Amino acid sequence: MEAIAHLKRKNQKEFDFQELSEHLEGTAHLATMFAGEYKNADWGYYLGKWHDIGKFSEDFQNYIKAASGYEEGEIKGKTDHSSAGAIFAKETLPVIWPPIAYCIAGHHAGLLNWVSEPGIIGDLQSRLQKQDCFEKIKTQIPDSLKTIRKLNLPCDKQISPEHMHLWIRMMFSCLVDADYLDTERFMSPEMFEKRGNYDSLNDLKARFQKHMEGLISKVSDTSVNRIRAKILQECIQKGSENSGFYSITVPTGGGKTLSSMAWALEHALKYQKRRIVFAIPYTSIITQTAQIYQDIFGEKNVIEHHSNLDDEITSVERKLSIENWDAPIIITTNVQLFESLFANRTSRCRKLHNLTNSIIILDEAQMLPPEFLKPILSVLEGLVSNFGVTVLLSTATQPALSGQIGSGQYSFIGIEKDQIHELIDDYNGLINDLKRVEVKMPEDPNRFTSWDEIASELQQYDQVLCIVNTRKECRELHRRMSEGTIHLSRLMCTSHIMDTIGYIKEKLKNREQIRVISTQLIEAGVDIDFPVVYRAFSGLDSIAQSAGRCNREGKLNVHGKLGITKVFCTENGIPQGMMRKGADALKELIHINSGADFLSPNMFHDYFELFYGKVRDFDKSHTDYLLCQNAYDMRFQFATAARDFRLIDDQGAKNIIVRYKKGSDLIELLKSKGPEPWLMRKIQRYIVSVNPRDFEEIRKAHRIEDVHGCWIQADAWLYNDASGLTFNDEWINEILMV
Repeated sequence: MEAIAHLKRKNQKEFDFQELSEHLEGTAHLATMFAGEYKNADWGYYLGKWHDIGKFSEDFQNYIKAASGYEEGEIKGKTDHSSAGAIFAKETLPVIWPPIAYCIAGHHAGLLNWVSEPGIIGDLQSRLQKQDCFEKIKTQIPDSLKTIRKLNLPCDKQISPEHMHLWIRMMFSCLVDADYLDTERFMSPEMFEKRGNYDSLNDLKARFQKHMEGLISKVSDTSVNRIRAKILQECIQKGSENSGFYSITVPTGGGKTLSSMAWALEHALKYQKRRIVFAIPYTSIITQTAQIYQDIFGEKNVIEHHSNLDDEITSVERKLSIENWDAPIIITTNVQLFESLFANRTSRCRKLHNLTNSIIILDEAQMLPPEFLKPILSVLEGLVSNFGVTVLLSTATQPALSGQIGSGQYSFIGIEKDQIHELIDDYNGLINDLKRVEVKMPEDPNRFTSWDEIASELQQYDQVLCIVNTRKECRELHRRMSEGTIHLSRLMCTSHIMDTIGYIKEKLKNREQIRVISTQLIEAGVDIDFPVVYRAFSGLDSIAQSAGRCNREGKLNVHGKLGITKVFCTENGIPQGMMRKGADALKELIHINSGADFLSPNMFHDYFELFYGKVRDFDKSHTDYLLCQNAYDMRFQFATAARDFRLIDDQGAKNIIVRYKKGSDLIELLKSKGPEPWLMRKIQRYIVSVNPRDFEEIRKAHRIEDVHGCWIQADAWLYNDASGLTFNDEWINEILMV
């Protein structure tokens, strides 16, 4: 019998098996096709052909036969079948072997560090010393696998050492996806057949045009809608321009969501892009955008991928698409996109090669975290320069991301100057035409207003939104308000937040009384329209986003009025960290520009220069050191970089599963079934994260209990439908600012 790659039981007595030569050829075929998208089909071929040669070993053949029940025998545990391929690459390819060795050695466990590090298991150097793995299969390797032709340069050109780690990760993605798909084709052919049944971008563009024609015919002929139509046409015209970096700088409510898609479809068809990826800052607003596009393009063509995705509403086909992002339109989060681009695990990296020749739209681009700005801009440049990606930065408050960013020894060079092309020609004129809000800054940013004063002012309005900086402030102000005032913060689980936002929208639509006290989770991307907004003092970008929730549709303009966004200083001061730096930058700006229009483009540029000048670390995860500085020697610390690149610093945060609506049923399932993966994904929507100190207070009070390693609500009074988690306000310490 030939060497076996995979075995599966047909019935009680019969088995099907996939020969190893067949699997190597099938994987090589797919990896060749994937890597060919960026002109490295030859590298993909050898990755596929060599990745499983360790399975020629007698140890592996005995293991797979015993483990599947094909033959009787002792199962001695899994055998290492990936080191042999890495060693074979080193012995076969002089000088240029490391990229293939990294990919093959990690195609199950993930990309390894070059050298070992405490707390991280495995490294490539050690794996390359496992000569016994190679000796066991050395004589069994077919001669056809030893024939080598000259390999192209990475992306068929001389790429920057700064981007070499990205190229290797892309090669790794090609191998992993090809390996999974070829295995699935044999093991689960019915699943394999469900893949890839999408409509073409040509068809999607036709649907979009039909939708927009219907939408335009129904909307009223207002100045705001005329401006939105003008923005849409300008974006369509710019779609034929070359690949690269673009920005769309449109005031909140100007129709960026639809206009950016119009541009993307035009650009994709002109330059044969394969898909459009939307990255959004918050999971709390991603569903809104996804629903808009699913209504236009059909559910099967638009894939959501984020932590709060509910298995209950995800079909088999959609689950398959999430694995490798092969759908034409992907809606995801900044966390999912960028952490995947620095990941080392197979599950996170598998989809990356499908970013090749795509369009990435970064919604609310001003929310890119400053502590990770250097590696984020670097990897975006790598995608644009080497993998045919076009990037669109979409925001009402465009950050200063080109040229020198920061000051002194902490500065770095961002995207090359003049490389970001703006889609909107007359942004200054657009600001004036779309002016719907007057922002009232405090005369003295150092003089605070008491919560009682703020509550008294808010009570004067029937419809008013007040956005504060922390969960503790949200609770403090909310308890001073009249009955019926809405509380919105991360002391509520995601399902509760989404229900509450829906309730707020309904009240506004019906012109009923509605007062809301919220953290800043509501200020970006949530389509709501209040006549009056109050905002606790913070950075100018946050204040501008809050102003975007005010008179959004310009309804007050019809009566010759503007919406009012009033900024006030709280008695608690500004929390430390990036929020404090943003507030300090705005104080400087107010001092220099007293009485100016703080929503003007020049003001945002000056604000971000001041803000970035206060940042002392643009590479918190040290990815430059871990992935770039030793690129010439191919010494990458992939596993360490993946561990440290975390956009949300929730280490130490404790999760509590709460009994909000379906949360109670899920808790009972957890008790009976244990923490099965499908169940834990559903539970994500019913979790509240708290600071370790707060967690300990709740645990000591016996208000939660441990079930299969998960902490669940035990006290019925711990969580309520009005404000979420309820406990002593003095305990509340901030984990996340939202």
